[in-house]
Amino acid sequence: MIATIFVSVVTSILLVLSIVFIPKIKIGHLFLDTYWIVALIGAIILFVFDLLDLKEVIKALLSDGVMNPIKIVILFLSMSVLSLFLDEIGFFRYIASWVHQRTKSKQLPVFLSLYLVISVLTIFTSNDIIILTFTPFLCYFAKNAKINPIPYLVMEFIAANTWSMLLVIGNPTNIYLASMYQIDFLLYLQKMFVPTLLAGIGSFILMLILFRKNLQKPMEQVLDKVAIKNKLLFTVGMIHLLLCTVFLAISNYIGLEMWLISFGFAVSLFVFLLLFKKKSSEFYLPIVVKRMPWSLMPFVISMFLIVLGLSKYQVTNSLLEFFNNFPTIYSFGLFSFLFSNLINNIPMSVLFAEIIQPLSALTLEKALFASIIGSNVGAFLTPVGALAGMMWMGMLKKESINFGFKTFIRTNSLLALASIILALVGLMIVF
Repeated sequence: MIATIFVSVVTSILLVLSIVFIPKIKIGHLFLDTYWIVALIGAIILFVFDLLDLKEVIKALLSDGVMNPIKIVILFLSMSVLSLFLDEIGFFRYIASWVHQRTKSKQLPVFLSLYLVISVLTIFTSNDIIILTFTPFLCYFAKNAKINPIPYLVMEFIAANTWSMLLVIGNPTNIYLASMYQIDFLLYLQKMFVPTLLAGIGSFILMLILFRKNLQKPMEQVLDKVAIKNKLLFTVGMIHLLLCTVFLAISNYIGLEMWLISFGFAVSLFVFLLLFKKKSSEFYLPIVVKRMPWSLMPFVISMFLIVLGLSKYQVTNSLLEFFNNFPTIYSFGLFSFLFSNLINNIPMSVLFAEIIQPLSALTLEKALFASIIGSNVGAFLTPVGALAGMMWMGMLKKESINFGFKTFIRTNSLLALASIILALVGLMIVF
């Protein structure tokens, strides 16, 4: 038991240190993320010292039940295919440019319009995809308009990690926690609508107050109009995304698991693109495959195995006993919020999914949705809170925008605290 705890704690510490100080390493011509390598080494050490039984691991990974992490990874990667394809044909940049063209030289309408666009697109894609696609656009937009980019970049980050709570597909942590306990699409939406709405409205009002002086300044230039590269492919991509979302919403009624639905639509899009290649020189498939967040697969599975080791030696039960000393929603909401910033929100979700397992049905639901809130809003407090935060910080560094670790905390801490409190109050109202 002590050895398993030691390996898990050291792995978590090294995971955070790698994200902060050495996010990537170069091996030959490849640049690899270090976070999944650290997690994988931690899982391997558990095997080497016989702290994990191979038969138990194989049984867990090949299980037909919802506790299978491979199914959850497939669901997230499949949704990433649909979103990244739309980005490659210029959909996200087109929407942002279209909004900007109609708001002219005043910053406040632009800020509000982009917030709405980013929020809506996050709901139907995911926070990671939006941050990957919109951050370069916002940097380019601010440079052309000769305005401070920070209000827009912070707004993007807060919007993406707030409205990602609304649908189960908005964040890998939503997918993981909800899938583990067979929370269907519509039940999830029913429980998370009020918390997301309160957190979204509250954080937006706070941002208007924080950035009011910057947003009063006029913009000096405008962006060039962006066009959709291929209207046929755009139509096909949108049809796939919309139909996939509809089928996910009714998955519980048609008897299909969500991972099968998303995987089916991803395969359908792949097949169409392969057939389309024969008739056109445009071929986006290799670029989409290259941009996929493949490192999420070994990371989630490795962390799942580490948590499996902790569960085997009753460590998760001890944590549950401690959490039960406080009201369920606030306990799991605030501790998941804090744990996200200690070990990152994906490992936190894997851990909390196991912790809440012994709870009774109603208490489990409260703990589950509170943990989902913490996994999303936890991204606000420090860059360690979510992989999206580290991606975002890395992109700002490439754009020579000065926004370091301390600045992140100083700028976002009030937004983080307000959002977690409002969201948990909203969840209390729902229950």
